[in-house]
Amino acid sequence: MTQNLSDIEVAAPRRRRPRVTSLAIGGTLVAILLLAALFAPLLAPFDPNAQIISARLLPPSSAHWLGTDGFGRDLLSRVIYGSRPTLLLVSLILLLTIPVGMLVGICAGYLGGWTERVLMRITDIFLSLPNLVIALALVAMLGPGLLNGALALALTSWPPFARQARAETLALRRSDYLAAARMQGINGLRLMFGHILPLCLPSAVVRAALSLGGIILSAAGLGFLGMGVQPPTAEWGSMVAEGSKVIFDQWWVAAAPGGAILFASLAFNLTGDGLRDRLDTRNAD
Repeated sequence: MTQNLSDIEVAAPRRRRPRVTSLAIGGTLVAILLLAALFAPLLAPFDPNAQIISARLLPPSSAHWLGTDGFGRDLLSRVIYGSRPTLLLVSLILLLTIPVGMLVGICAGYLGGWTERVLMRITDIFLSLPNLVIALALVAMLGPGLLNGALALALTSWPPFARQARAETLALRRSDYLAAARMQGINGLRLMFGHILPLCLPSAVVRAALSLGGIILSAAGLGFLGMGVQPPTAEWGSMVAEGSKVIFDQWWVAAAPGGAILFASLAFNLTGDGLRDRLDTRNAD
């Protein structure tokens, strides 16, 4: 008795299609943002500070893709160059907040006692302060500028990192892993920063990526109020402030930098969300 080939045919396993994750999308957007900042002189079609009064407030066209501002400057060029101070400010804030927050949180969680109480009460005080208001007050005292803006925003951005590092250190303090390290004679600073710190870093990286969107908005708020990078340097917040004066008639002047702020915030939020899913073992397939 013969059998049809279809009866004995073994179905081949279906190949899984690669999923387009938020990490892939966010990473791509962040890469575009970084490349735009790095190669701004090559990508910008015009000098971002060149003023052509006869071409002021032109709508988007083939010559000026995003139009021009009140001084006749090309908005596309200024948006591209505006990514540089924004990313530099964000980098400075992260370099200041992550080490401080991790140091305070690990010391509080590992040492315990009165050290933990004092450090956590200081953290609660800074956590209760409104970020932008305190940043404005500090910049008003120190003077506007990129470095002063970074210091001001970093002052109120480190407490979430400290609280997260403390919680993870408390969970690790009585673990078998640290008990084995103590049996080998590892204690004190070597145990804190050689064994606890590496275990707390992945969650700190995820929190940093998730907080970048808010940091970008705060940095843009400083620029909008004239407390950030000073003119004529292209900066998204100050560009939105300039465009708000003519937003009902020449909407593109504020829409161009506003779209850049939205793009950057979305890129980092998607990246942070993807990193959280990737590093959380509960979401593993």
